[in-house]
Amino acid sequence: MRAWLLASAVLWCVTRVCWQRFSQFTEKGFIYGKAAHTVTIYVELHHNSPFLVCMDAKRAEEETVDPTYFWIGPNEHPLTGNYRVNITQTGKLMVKDFLEPLSGLYTCTLSYKTVKVQTQEEKIVKEKYDFMMFAYREPDYSYHMALRFITKACVGRYNEQLFRVLKKILNNLISDLSCHVIKASYKCHFVKVPKQGLIHELFITFQVNSYVPPWKGACNDTVDCEDITNHNILQARDRISEFFRNQARILYHNNNKTLPAMRFVDHSLQMERMDSCRPGFGKNEGLHSNCATCCVVCVPGTFSPDSNVTCQTCVSIHTYGAKFCP
Repeated sequence: MRAWLLASAVLWCVTRVCWQRFSQFTEKGFIYGKAAHTVTIYVELHHNSPFLVCMDAKRAEEETVDPTYFWIGPNEHPLTGNYRVNITQTGKLMVKDFLEPLSGLYTCTLSYKTVKVQTQEEKIVKEKYDFMMFAYREPDYSYHMALRFITKACVGRYNEQLFRVLKKILNNLISDLSCHVIKASYKCHFVKVPKQGLIHELFITFQVNSYVPPWKGACNDTVDCEDITNHNILQARDRISEFFRNQARILYHNNNKTLPAMRFVDHSLQMERMDSCRPGFGKNEGLHSNCATCCVVCVPGTFSPDSNVTCQTCVSIHTYGAKFCP
């Protein structure tokens, strides 16, 4: 039943108020509730959530008499006695070291009194505010690259030799970054170039990856290391780009000399970043349009067993961040 309620809340926020993960903050870093709407927040894994305020922005500017605050978490239990939860005297909630199971619906009930001036008659008013919090992490990067080399002919062993030497050079160039070239291949084509006639060209493609999936390698030593592995991938990209820029410069300065029969085609290098998500996370631009580039925790009813970019359906799952379908 709870899973159905959570799924309903997710769909409700998509059609109502899905706040962006950055622009929803006030100057003080607070996020206010909104009556009759669910406010959605994305919290980076192993980071603290922002402070959620148990009232709307308008109410916060007014006098509130004898306020009390009652918070309920995703498991429908009161949020008291939990070392990860910090609730201030003024009802602001912050969750520390946010993890996948902490995702879900957080509800606060604000109770306060109104007092009539003439009669001093008191009336208790209650207002409810819903916040939907999702754990997310940045995607893991890899790069797909394509380039061209002019060659003498489409037959002969020279093309294969060039291909092998090029792979070796590139791998040596980035090996200290725990990166390597994978899925490398080439094809030879006839290309008609204006004012030059037919030219034989090798169309080479490859992918630049970490040696192993980050969660099986460097991430064993740190809580969260996609910043490290992504930084290495970006460095590898830059080194490869600089290598081919140098090839073009050498050819340019060789203008008055005989050009080698096999050479890099200037400006032919193309690069495209490819994102992958850790197990238990995925991208869903429709559901998480305000965090479309994030790897967001798989919601109940879905799972992700590997580095896939999307969460797959599994109706028997009732938790966040599932990595397999029972």
